Amino acid sequence: MRDQKTQQSRVCFLHFKQVLQRLTLGTCLALTVGCSAVSKPNTFTFVPDLPPNFKYDLTATYVPAQDQTCSVPGGKGTQLGFNKTNMKYEGTSEIPLYRTVSNCPLALNHVEIKVIGVFGPGRSNSSYDYASFAVRPELLERHMGTFSDDGTGEFFGECMWSFRTVGPKRYLIKLLTCKKMDAQGNVGRSRPFTAYTLTQLSGKTIKLRIRLSEEEEPYMGDTWVKVPNGWKRCMGKSFEDQHAFCYGNHHDFSTFRMVDERVCTIYPGCTENKEEIP
Repeated sequence: MRDQKTQQSRVCFLHFKQVLQRLTLGTCLALTVGCSAVSKPNTFTFVPDLPPNFKYDLTATYVPAQDQTCSVPGGKGTQLGFNKTNMKYEGTSEIPLYRTVSNCPLALNHVEIKVIGVFGPGRSNSSYDYASFAVRPELLERHMGTFSDDGTGEFFGECMWSFRTVGPKRYLIKLLTCKKMDAQGNVGRSRPFTAYTLTQLSGKTIKLRIRLSEEEEPYMGDTWVKVPNGWKRCMGKSFEDQHAFCYGNHHDFSTFRMVDERVCTIYPGCTENKEEIP
């Protein structure tokens, strides 16, 4: 009888030991997964460094993650917007790397930043251009953006204002053009752009640094003439001539009206406040 009880005790002990081992293994696996999740955050932070009176909005675009064969009907929900119209403006954006839409696992593929410059108080007194970066599962090293020791990646651009006149009163407006720039300040021909891998971006910070050019140029050629204090607007055939090309006439100039209603003859060196129209 005692031997039978001893055998039963041994069986119970072995069963308890197996259960304990399984619980311990499960706990370790859970901890491992948890630690992995902590070490690889699902977001990164976008931080703009913009000139005064500039702001941005941002669109993040997602595609089915690597090796996924699913799709999102009509592509609905595959973009996330930041700082769009009617949204509260945020100085930085926290952008997910992965999300699921219509039961389809998606990964970030592209980030487009609209760089918006404001040149006057009116709702229409602004212009914009774009910067962007691509996001891929893998990239050749020469195509990958780099990061500093503190986990910050940077890319650069220079924006420049061009000016022109519009309307029967020849209001002066501005248009913004942005070009890529390297860390040494050399300006290229295309828009600001870089690329990162999904692994690179996890938990990191991306900064877009935009410099505003000190120079401004006419938006269209042969419409303004360079003078010591700036530019004078050619008259054209008459003040009502909306195109008003110079066509070699560098003697007959017109006034133009700033957004604050000042009437001027030279831009940007205007110190006048004339009310008459020639």
